[in-house]
Amino acid sequence: MRGTWSGAPAGFELDSMSMFSQTSEYALRAIVWLAARFPGPQTTQQIAAATRVPAGYLAKVLQSLGRADLVNSQRGLYGGFTLTRPPGKISVLDVMNAVDPIRRIESCPLGIASHGKDLCALHRRLDNAIAHIERAFSQSTLADLLAEPSGSQPLCEIEVPRNK
Repeated sequence: MRGTWSGAPAGFELDSMSMFSQTSEYALRAIVWLAARFPGPQTTQQIAAATRVPAGYLAKVLQSLGRADLVNSQRGLYGGFTLTRPPGKISVLDVMNAVDPIRRIESCPLGIASHGKDLCALHRRLDNAIAHIERAFSQSTLADLLAEPSGSQPLCEIEVPRNK
C-alpha cells in the first residue's frame, strides 16, 4: 500500500514496508522461496521470477545472504542457491541482520548533548518498540512462516509447495 503524507515534499511516498528497507524485503522474499524448496537448489533466475525481484539486485542480496552463511551457492548444471541449514533454524532476524540490521536507538537521535545515552520518554518508547520487533523476528523462523495457516503464501504470488 502506498500513500502520501500531507506535509511531505513533492514526490515523497510512504511504502507499506517503509519501516524496513527494500533490500530486507527482497532478502525475505528470496529466502522464504528457498525455504519452501529446501533442500533443493534454485537459480537466481528462478528466484527472481518467482519473487518479482530484479535479477541483478537479487544477485547482490544473495551474496549478502551467503556472506552471513544463510545460503550456499553451487555452480554447474544442477547448481543454484540452497539454505545452509533447515528453515526451522533460520530466523527472520537472521535474514534482516544479514542485509540491513535493525538499528536500536542508543543515544539521543537529535544529538542533544545533555541527553547522551539517557533517552527521553519518546525515544525510550521507540527503542522499546524496536526491541519488541527484534524479539518477534528472532522467534520467527522461516519454517514458522511457511507453516502458518493463511490464504496466501508469504511474499510470493505463485504457489509455494510446503515442505515439512
